[in-house]
Amino acid sequence: METAAKLKGDVKDLALAEQGKRRIDWANQHMPVLQLIRKRFIKEQPLKGVRMSACLHVTSETANLAITLRDGGADVVLCASNPLSTQDDVAASLVKDYNIPTYAIKGEDNATYYAHIAAAIEHKPQITMDDGADLVTTLVTKHPDLVKGIIGGTEETTTGVIRLRAMAKDGTLKYPVIAVNDALTKHFFDNRYGTGQSTLDGVIRATNLLLAGLKLVVAGYGWCGRGVAMRAKGLGADVIVTEINPTKAIEAVMDGFRVMPMNEAAKIGDVFVTVTGNKSVLAHEHFEKMKDGAVISNSGHFNVEIDIPALEKLSSGKKAARPFVDEYSLKDGRKIYLLGDGRLINLAAAEGHPASVMDMSFANQALSSEYMVKHSKDLQNQVYAVPEHLDQQIAKLKLESMGVQIDKLTPEQEHYLASWNEGT
Repeated sequence: METAAKLKGDVKDLALAEQGKRRIDWANQHMPVLQLIRKRFIKEQPLKGVRMSACLHVTSETANLAITLRDGGADVVLCASNPLSTQDDVAASLVKDYNIPTYAIKGEDNATYYAHIAAAIEHKPQITMDDGADLVTTLVTKHPDLVKGIIGGTEETTTGVIRLRAMAKDGTLKYPVIAVNDALTKHFFDNRYGTGQSTLDGVIRATNLLLAGLKLVVAGYGWCGRGVAMRAKGLGADVIVTEINPTKAIEAVMDGFRVMPMNEAAKIGDVFVTVTGNKSVLAHEHFEKMKDGAVISNSGHFNVEIDIPALEKLSSGKKAARPFVDEYSLKDGRKIYLLGDGRLINLAAAEGHPASVMDMSFANQALSSEYMVKHSKDLQNQVYAVPEHLDQQIAKLKLESMGVQIDKLTPEQEHYLASWNEGT
């Protein structure tokens, strides 16, 4: 661990900065929408003087968001939202090359993780930017004196939005938050295409398994589950879906997948991926039924989706089989392989979502931050959707960057859609 002497932050090794800068530059080339927003931010300075604390996955894509916010005038501090998702070279470059205080080390223990969140809170933010709501919940519960200075916040992921809505319902959410996750240009694309590709990328990098012909069980058929199932099917896997929601279960069936309870899927699955946002999705009763050699992984935000303590109780021993692959020897002789300590496998063993899809997600973050600065006085202590006009603006810019054109309504069509008196 190395702490910058003059620059603020806590990163693994500042000597990694050169490599990190190259990765940041590469990601930037594939984030044209964020580039356009950054150019405008440099000119207009909509975040001038605003203190921002961001608790996000510290990747090359996130680096470009932090740089955009800084260039828009914000005073930004960044910490990790997951102990295994940090790209150490990127964190080093943010500190050394961009002078953005960054507190993140891949593999940091729980105490260090929360010490880094505390460092971001010490910044006394006016805007919080979260991925999983750990920053918000820590701030509200342990530093209530700082809440009065907060304008508002944004939240990146499904798990965080669920937590924040529960807080709002309980009256413990003390400032407005925009649910970036719920923007169409975020969850339609980031969750489906980003998670779909990057999750399987992480599983394959960790195991080098050929997915074709294997039975791959996807727990949860939300947007992330849809993406994983779709991409796994494309790679030749025999995909099985487990669900608790009847409507989503029907959709999975209609999409061509087998649907069954996890107790049944556990008996036949070769590879398991949890993407539910809930806890103990894979639990004691499932481990007891799994075949020898089953591979289990998670791509939901927290590692509670897999009941690791229960797996440990069933085991007589544990050893590292490969990087990010732990072999648990069960007392009856079977072996179960846990990937990435149950953390987000796409970030633990791979590089997370491709830059081109994070381009839209982080465009939503940047524009939502600007919106919050301008309109927070009109908002209550609730969770809000990204304003539709911003969502549409991002989609339009993305299409333009891809060289794709679409039709426009004619005046006659606009009149028809706005009227009621034309019938059969």
